[in-house]
Amino acid sequence: MNILLSNDDGVSAPGLKALARAMASLGTLTVVAPDRNRSGASNSLTLEHPVRIHPVEPGWFAVTGTPTDCVHLAVSGFLTEPQHLVLSGINDGANLGDDVLYSGTVAAAIEARHLGLPTLALSLCVESGRHFDAAARIARELVDGLLARPMPEALILNVNIPDLPYEAIKGIQATRLGARHRADRVVEISDPRGRPLYWVGAVGGGADAGPGTDFHAIEHGYVSVTPLSIDMTQHSAVGGVADWLALFRR
Repeated sequence: MNILLSNDDGVSAPGLKALARAMASLGTLTVVAPDRNRSGASNSLTLEHPVRIHPVEPGWFAVTGTPTDCVHLAVSGFLTEPQHLVLSGINDGANLGDDVLYSGTVAAAIEARHLGLPTLALSLCVESGRHFDAAARIARELVDGLLARPMPEALILNVNIPDLPYEAIKGIQATRLGARHRADRVVEISDPRGRPLYWVGAVGGGADAGPGTDFHAIEHGYVSVTPLSIDMTQHSAVGGVADWLALFRR
């Protein structure tokens, strides 16, 4: 079996290395990941200039592009052998609730699904321990389960793992996305010439974070597994929008 690994933290990230160690015995691994941190890149593709791919070591490649670029290029021509599974992560930080809209980790998994491959997006909700090896062990358990009993083709599984030793993780829960409070205000500073510079403010805490959400699972020491769909249509609202549009028809 051929397994493609990618991420948004960059090809040298510790989470990616831990994931590779955990998956090594499953088949042939190939790592195609950004050459630097591309967190927050979402589903962006590089369209205005060419993307370069540099070998780092055997089977590891650094890409001068986004996580979506990495998966798209790898599956659509760079790799000569077909890939059977795509894993994205292990992200250095949570991808809970609204985070999935911005996450390069989730975007790489979405691109894999666009290309017809089973996939997991994996994130460690880092606090102080940075238990990437524990997270990688959980990832291996989930991959073994996915291979034994495949999920429906339309699903992307977004996995968040609490930053705990393996033995302290209470279990694994199926969850829905919660939601965050509004992010902090942007931080304004000045460069040496007095010109303004801006940093995006810190993310907000959990707002919709009750039982059943990914936030709640992590807070209580459980792994959160949230099924995502590429189809962003709010199907229940289509009829209402049609009625609204009828008011303007001539």
